Amino acid sequence: MSHLKINWNDFTKVDIRCGKIVNVEDFPEALNPSYKLKIDFGENLGIKKSSAQITDLYEKDDLLDTLILAVVNFPPKQIGPTISEVLVLGVVQSNNQVVLVRPDKGAELGARLA
Repeated sequence: MSHLKINWNDFTKVDIRCGKIVNVEDFPEALNPSYKLKIDFGENLGIKKSSAQITDLYEKDDLLDTLILAVVNFPPKQIGPTISEVLVLGVVQSNNQVVLVRPDKGAELGARLA
């Protein structure tokens, strides 16, 4: 993978916010094993939908009330029969398992990554 250089202005266009997973469902229609998520980003952004290929490392019950980081200003994307409104951030391991990027418990919902 190339390491494309971007400038600071490019980075500031990406709106990454703290959210809390409030609902997790199986997503059997997805091409790859995934969960459908509802994520609360606080008063200003509200609850957004997403899907995430994180079934290898995370059980549904363990994800509830988990704080995550997500890009909130991408356009909605059709994924199978559902619309993903945000991109949940994770680190892809060499075995293709995804480890979620999670802020500490004190992070406020909707707070922007700086």
